[in-house]
Amino acid sequence: MPSAFSVLLLAVLLGLGSTAWAEQAERIPAELPEAPQLQTALPAAAPCPAATSAQATAAVPGKAAGTGNVPAGPETAPAPCTPRPPANYWFSRFLNGPEVKPLTPKEKARLAMRNVLDPFNGLTILADAGIAVGSDAHSAYGPGMTGFGRYVGVSFTQDLTGEFLCTFLIPSVVHQDPHYHRMPNASIPRRVRHAITQVLWTQGDNGRGMVNYADLVGAAASDEINNLYVPGRETNMPASAARWGIGLATAPIDNFVSEFLPDVARHIHVQVVVIQRIINQVAKTDGPGQP
Repeated sequence: MPSAFSVLLLAVLLGLGSTAWAEQAERIPAELPEAPQLQTALPAAAPCPAATSAQATAAVPGKAAGTGNVPAGPETAPAPCTPRPPANYWFSRFLNGPEVKPLTPKEKARLAMRNVLDPFNGLTILADAGIAVGSDAHSAYGPGMTGFGRYVGVSFTQDLTGEFLCTFLIPSVVHQDPHYHRMPNASIPRRVRHAITQVLWTQGDNGRGMVNYADLVGAAASDEINNLYVPGRETNMPASAARWGIGLATAPIDNFVSEFLPDVARHIHVQVVVIQRIINQVAKTDGPGQP
């Protein structure tokens, strides 16, 4: 899903673009037909771009600019456009989850990289590193800025490894959809069961149910790779198995957030995408400082 920072930046750019189009519309000669007014039903929607005088006169065959009035007709009618939704509902597209369509391996790789580079993901890693190193200066990472840098580097590498395996590689090989698909119209007990069972049984690229190899296999493979470089953790088989089991047991927390938090947003009318991204990051499996 795009981050809140990206959506905010897009809204600013759209606002600047609409101002530039309005300045161009004021310079249109008076003899041209007036552009249709925007419907009042969408007061917050951005206006459609106005055509320049050169574009309008070019629409009439054999008519050059400045040779007289341009007759009104289908040749000079402005092209239809789709009004944008009001800006105060920019978060509404996050409420119903991803589109039901198969993702190509390239799109899955792009999704994994976007999750890693998400600004809120970076802020969470920085905050977690600061708290961990500040509360335990004698950890395997060391004290001060040196320990802070090591913690951030290890956490980022863990995140990159998990996204590569669980969002791109394994879903691409087994044709699994890496998204979580909500059931907003089902009953509460049915949605709770759905969020829990998604850890074991998820949706494939063809829309049919399949084993969740990304969680079952990807989490175990990611943990074994992390054993190669995460300092201060036990790397024996019982410890790895315990981390794998804890990760599967806590995985539904992320699903609960994705399933029910949009309902809270719809009822109290607040933009909670930022909160959702932060909670999703915190709900991930164990951090690098855990044994």
